[in-house]
Amino acid sequence: MFETFFQDSTKRALTKYDQLVNQINALEKEFNNLTDTQLRDYTTQLKVDLCNGVKSNDQITTEAFALVREATMRVLGLRHFDVQLVGGLILNEGKIAEMKTGEGKTLVALLPTFLNALYGEGVHVVTVNDYLARRDAESVGQVHTFLGLSVGLIQEDMEFEERKKNYACDVTYVTNNELGFDYLRDNMAFTVDEIVQRPFFYCVVDEVDAILIDEARTPLIISGPSKAPTQKYLRTTKLVNTLCKDIHYSVDEKNQNATLLEEGLAFCEQALGTSDLYNVEDPWIPYILNSIKAKELFVRNTHYIANEENEIIIVDEFTGRTMVGRRWSDGLHQAVEAKEGLPIQDESQTLASITYQNLFLLYSKLSGMTGTAKTEEVEFEKIYNLQVIPVPTNRSIQRKDFPDLIYKNQYLKWQAIANECLEMYNLGRPVLVGTTTIEKSELLAALLTEYQLPYRLLNARPENIESESEIIAQAGCKNAITIATNMAGRGTDIVLGGNPKSRTLSRFQKFISYSKSLTVADQVDLSSDELSTLSKLFKDIQFPDYIYTYAQALEYLESNSDLPVQLSEELKSNYLRLSESDKNIAVADRSTVQNLGGLHVIGTERHESRRIDNQLRGRSGRQGDPGSSRFFLSLEDKLLRIFGGDKISGLMQNMGLQESVPIQSKFLNQSLESAQKKVEAYYFDIRKKLFEYDQALNTQRNGVYIERRRILEIDSLRDWIIEYAERSLYDVVFFMGITQNGLLKTSILQKVQNLLGTPFLFQPKQLDSQEEVRFISYLQQQFQISYDLKEAEMKLIEPGLLRELERSFLLQQIDFSWKEHLQKISALRDAVGWRAYGQKDPLTEYKQEAYNFFVIMLTRIRHRVVYFVLRSRIIIDVKN
Repeated sequence: MFETFFQDSTKRALTKYDQLVNQINALEKEFNNLTDTQLRDYTTQLKVDLCNGVKSNDQITTEAFALVREATMRVLGLRHFDVQLVGGLILNEGKIAEMKTGEGKTLVALLPTFLNALYGEGVHVVTVNDYLARRDAESVGQVHTFLGLSVGLIQEDMEFEERKKNYACDVTYVTNNELGFDYLRDNMAFTVDEIVQRPFFYCVVDEVDAILIDEARTPLIISGPSKAPTQKYLRTTKLVNTLCKDIHYSVDEKNQNATLLEEGLAFCEQALGTSDLYNVEDPWIPYILNSIKAKELFVRNTHYIANEENEIIIVDEFTGRTMVGRRWSDGLHQAVEAKEGLPIQDESQTLASITYQNLFLLYSKLSGMTGTAKTEEVEFEKIYNLQVIPVPTNRSIQRKDFPDLIYKNQYLKWQAIANECLEMYNLGRPVLVGTTTIEKSELLAALLTEYQLPYRLLNARPENIESESEIIAQAGCKNAITIATNMAGRGTDIVLGGNPKSRTLSRFQKFISYSKSLTVADQVDLSSDELSTLSKLFKDIQFPDYIYTYAQALEYLESNSDLPVQLSEELKSNYLRLSESDKNIAVADRSTVQNLGGLHVIGTERHESRRIDNQLRGRSGRQGDPGSSRFFLSLEDKLLRIFGGDKISGLMQNMGLQESVPIQSKFLNQSLESAQKKVEAYYFDIRKKLFEYDQALNTQRNGVYIERRRILEIDSLRDWIIEYAERSLYDVVFFMGITQNGLLKTSILQKVQNLLGTPFLFQPKQLDSQEEVRFISYLQQQFQISYDLKEAEMKLIEPGLLRELERSFLLQQIDFSWKEHLQKISALRDAVGWRAYGQKDPLTEYKQEAYNFFVIMLTRIRHRVVYFVLRSRIIIDVKN
């Protein structure tokens, strides 16, 4: 009954878009008759109509969508289906469109991004990695360029000027990491010119669940070096290697925690020669616990890799990609470095931070798309106020998802996976094997080598990442076996029969590499006729070492005036001939692979999140293609081990099943799904807690960043300094109490003299209640005199010098105080949980304490700025 109700509600939600889709379709013929120039002119007219408000929102939307559909057809040769138009309308309303794999989400994003870019305030398309951002900007970004919009791309290694230029474009493709760190860096800038981003307006998040759910467990942090004793990590690493699990310490794998037991406590105190590991002045316990975590919970080639520069690089558990520049906090990264015997880098202290939740809530309008969002719709609704609407597929899904096979141990599981690969290879079906870690992907690769099966390996190692796009493009070829970590799980499209364009470019690249020794025809995958033709072309050309692609070779020939013009023409014609040949091969292979059953996906372990498993399955059966999937599990897998693997093992023995016989049971599948739901709920609580605690800090962060931006933009800060001084005088007088026995307190007089920088101490005298008010007024006059004198002094040295000093002092003090504040807040967050034992709500206590810290921080900023402005001295070097 409930399923029917929810299905009906989804249908009702989609029905309202039918009228708009019909209107867009009605405009198709009209736009089809326009020339390319007229289409571009229509973009300009739409901008004018939008500004003047002469057309309704629905009318603007239908015309913009029809315009993009026609432009996409002309530029890319692809036409938006009706379901893709529905997806675009959902995104334009600031909602999440759940669209299955292969339904063309990248094309869908063109529709709302074009429409919202017409406002001229900048649109961001956020993806999970640099590769996808670059791919989308270079491919579908051509449509925006064709229609007269500017397209920007942000990559990790870009310089400041290039970033600023790309953020100023109408549509900017960027990763979530770069977006967040650029936002934080902008709010640490010392001049307006150093700011690269515009105010956030509209955003489409590709793979929205990966970014707003999976990535949201850890905040974005910009940190600076901090002095901490690295020698302690080396000592505790050696010490922990002598400790025994469950005797000296216990490990909670589910919650990723370690605890020192009584026996371990005594042993460590004796070994380190201390009576108190928790001593505030010289603590040892955080170092010991981090060393235990590094030993038991963090595994090389699973959670991290060590690169050639002897650095620990974190591997993202959801994407399988390396996160260069990211470090674990609170000394954990140093503990891992000590464990691996690598140079220990300094600990870091937080300079600026923000959670993904609060970063994306800065947008005026936020939307997203993914193939798997429905399982997390409650979280999207609660935290981001985003509604999830499933969009029907253009063609019905033909993929068969076979029940999981559960083996008693890892050895039997991997043997069964290798046998499955062999069986599919003999049939000719392409296979994609999804692994959870680099280590396991390389284990299977070694196993397939023993079976003498050809395969392609895709994981986070640098040598494999370079050929990522080519590996994925050919994963649907006949007889192809592709082993991949979760890198292949998102944003990639595996075409049955292979991608002909990628195949042609790859063959050309190989040929150019081997053009000096033309005896390796078998290595470049060319027929004897093709080899002969290309040999004639290349026999008189010596390409420089930096040229290894078709595009580079063509550019070299066209730009080099010493070479005959016909060489570039021959290169083009040969490329087109090879391309046509590869297209024919791909069409034939596609038909063959479809008849064999399509792509077969093998999962080697259930992930903690059902969405990641569904993403892997979704690589197969795109756009109505046939396909299948099966998961091979073991009782030693992490998820089964934590959630009842012993019970299932006992059940197998009681039933008298042989070790080599796998269990195939709906009951076990339901148990696994239940375990995944528990893990998802646990991580949701973590994200919710992080969000709730960051909300208190978010208000403060926004206040500080807005104030900081105003300081950068205002020409003169004179009024600010005067206001700061007046409030500081009030703070001093009323906080310390103005009188004692009718006399002015000497401490007040000294404090005021120190603050104002006056060369004399005020003489105490009798004051009545009315004179107290006059005294504050008198102090304000004294400040005004001191300030005017300082201004005159600085003007003699250089006009406008004091204004620059004021700006510099303000920014320095805000940054320094904010850094101190973040450290206090971090310590408060770690400690406030204990107040629950005193029957107090930790969150309420945290908010109250955080507010008190914030008020103290603002007071200190005011006092310090006034002090530095009035006490500043310019030292002139006469010699120079």
